[in-house]
Amino acid sequence: MDIDLITNILYAMVRTGTPLLIVALGELICEKSGVLNLGQEGMMLMGAVIGFIATLTTGSLVLGFALAMLSGVLMSLIFGLITQELFANQVATGLALTIFGTGLSAFIGAGFVGKPVQGLDPIFIPVLTDLPLIGRMLFGQDLLVYLSFVIFGGVYWFINHSRAGLMLKAVGENPDSAHAIGLPVFRIRYLAIIFGGAMAGLAGGYLSLAYTPLWVENMSSGRGWIALALVVFASWKAERVLLGAWLFGLMSILHLVFQGLGVAISPNLLAILPYLATIVVLVMLSRDKLNNRLVAPVSLGRPFYAKS
Repeated sequence: MDIDLITNILYAMVRTGTPLLIVALGELICEKSGVLNLGQEGMMLMGAVIGFIATLTTGSLVLGFALAMLSGVLMSLIFGLITQELFANQVATGLALTIFGTGLSAFIGAGFVGKPVQGLDPIFIPVLTDLPLIGRMLFGQDLLVYLSFVIFGGVYWFINHSRAGLMLKAVGENPDSAHAIGLPVFRIRYLAIIFGGAMAGLAGGYLSLAYTPLWVENMSSGRGWIALALVVFASWKAERVLLGAWLFGLMSILHLVFQGLGVAISPNLLAILPYLATIVVLVMLSRDKLNNRLVAPVSLGRPFYAKS
């Protein structure tokens, strides 16, 4: 395996892992607040279709990505209203949101299937792009990949080094105690839900405006579910989310790599590798129940009832 092939694999790994990284970072913040939103798949698909239609009709990628994020935010607000105000079960509501988003995106995008748009072009950084192995991987990507690095850095700093991050974790660990010392639990949870929705919409927009770029029904292909598993796989740590997203990105392109190398393995079998890896990781994690209880936000998935 020559250096050019390895360079191309690393480049594709980061690019393929970018939507996973973005949506998983949003879900990480959401779950840190104690809210479990399983609607990532539906929000991604809504972001993908709305962003694509906006860009196709106006020619503006900026507007497309902005509306993709807005659609994710609006979907997340539906989830927030039902779970935080009406105290519905978070798991059931998230599943309903995914079903709703999947169906609505297919309906809205029915007349736009297969129509191409001008996607994002790579931005090459002089000198750095020419570095061996990591040059094209880190410095020859499109703008959204670079933005994902910024989002990762912001989330990492927010969780580990900011007062607001401590407040978020306090709400996720014990909302009753947080409320007792004057923290606005509902506001913090709503902001976390909104951020998660914005990131899911942005990840969907990346799929239809940069990664492909075109709209195809169900084009997220389970990435929202993988992102949910990724947060657990990462033990709710931002740095592990980054590594996990790139790992799943690598698994997603292995079937192309093996086909290029002439390995005689069914492409359909190789295509299931990222999903198989998700199942294996979850099975391995489920064996260590004590560690899961120690690292997971204590109030994850539990409603909060404000006491007067």
